[in-house]
Amino acid sequence: MASNSSSFVGDIPGHYDNGLGPNIFEDYADRLTSLCGDGDLKNVIELAAGTGIVSRKLRDKLPPDTPLLVTDLNPPMLEVAKSKFSDGENVDFAVANAMDLPFDDNVFDLMVCQFGVMFFPDKPASYREAARILKLGGRYIFNVWSAMSENPFSKMAHAVAEQFFPDDPPGFYKVPFHYGDPEAVRADLSAGGWQDVEHETIQLNKTIADPEAFATALVHGNPLIDEIRARGGVNAEEVASEMLSALNALFGPSGMTMPLSATTFVCRL
Repeated sequence: MASNSSSFVGDIPGHYDNGLGPNIFEDYADRLTSLCGDGDLKNVIELAAGTGIVSRKLRDKLPPDTPLLVTDLNPPMLEVAKSKFSDGENVDFAVANAMDLPFDDNVFDLMVCQFGVMFFPDKPASYREAARILKLGGRYIFNVWSAMSENPFSKMAHAVAEQFFPDDPPGFYKVPFHYGDPEAVRADLSAGGWQDVEHETIQLNKTIADPEAFATALVHGNPLIDEIRARGGVNAEEVASEMLSALNALFGPSGMTMPLSATTFVCRL
């Protein structure tokens, strides 16, 4: 795969949070955190937290005395996440690799991960690590994007980038949307030791509130921008401008409503 979660560096986190967050992440974050309040939770961890879109909602959802540990492989993303919290809130932050978590066995009651597992190079290993650090009876709640065909903005974004580099098209958008078959996810979960698994595919119709910010973030808010810079010869702003034109052609120019699809998994030990 062309990229992993450690590649979200430089000016990417800000564009990711401000341009992608409101358009593709916030609604699913609400649905994910709505599943997290059940039970007597004494210790909660978030994996691959990114810029803290779920983290903020999760902290608001949990009892104030329940510790929340927010982790990511990428320090610049965590810096944005930290900015969403004030002193005194019961939240800590740590850099952590999902395939080799630096935590003891049987520590957490709940693990949450939004749109992170698609980037993990060894998914069964990450699921084994999740099972190791969770207590008996603990839950792992996460989601993954459905295929590009079910999320046409991603197919459009990949096609726009390909127009500029037909001989060597950037591959980033194939990464987060390659893991959309729930049965493939369940097979990896089983290989990682999970047997009690439920899943639900959730489809939304999302209005793009700020098409220009979204188009800019589709270029600058993920490692596509690094692929563009590495290839050279193309102004990234030209790519962003073409993204905006493609958004208007596909979803607009009025209304600007796009379908989104993702699957949520609730796994119990």
